[in-house]
Amino acid sequence: MKMISRIAASLAGAFIVSACHGRPAEIPTQVIYRYDDHRYLELKGFYCQGALWYTDTKRGIKTEIFDQFYQAFSQIYIHPSERYMVVTNWDDYGDGTVSKDYGKTWQPVSMSGGRQPNNREFHSLTVVDDRAYWLAKDGRLYTSSAPFDDPRAMKGGTGIDYIIDGEKVHLDAGHITNGWGLQFIQNTHLINSTSGFLSNWQDAPQKVPKVKNYQGWDHMKCNPDLGLTAK
Repeated sequence: MKMISRIAASLAGAFIVSACHGRPAEIPTQVIYRYDDHRYLELKGFYCQGALWYTDTKRGIKTEIFDQFYQAFSQIYIHPSERYMVVTNWDDYGDGTVSKDYGKTWQPVSMSGGRQPNNREFHSLTVVDDRAYWLAKDGRLYTSSAPFDDPRAMKGGTGIDYIIDGEKVHLDAGHITNGWGLQFIQNTHLINSTSGFLSNWQDAPQKVPKVKNYQGWDHMKCNPDLGLTAK
């Protein structure tokens, strides 16, 4: 089933809905995505907008990812990865938030490489084997790094030497990385980025891997009428 009216489109749609319904005292909560039988996302709010929570019942984790204004990402979302997790918002330009510790803590990510598509221009987000793959409808692919840090680039490391235009250049350690998995780069732009010299960006994948036997949902789902009462 396609997401109901693509999450009622926006707040404009929400105003239309509110004209026909009244709000009860209790704010509704609904599961908008299931990764598997023990991991899921819950949205707390009216009209499919509000606070977003992540729960892992097996590990005893329950964390708030966004405290307000979250709107579900309606494109294809395939996410078997457990340690490394990526959650994006509907209106953001590919930016979102990631966790590298099974959902215990979350931090923002950035995207680079030419004009950044907004989430309506993406075809899918796939997160597998601790790596994210953003595929745009025009074929552009953005990935996160391999799930480890280059020790040369970390604080106390040796730094990295490379040659550009026949000149030797040294990149100091501690100034060329913000940690694995915290940046999405269009693969064709790695050659123009210092990140391309890091070991966790070498041989970057050129296509989204196929995911077999995935037990989770392939889209977020949300009911904009949940918790409303007819006037």
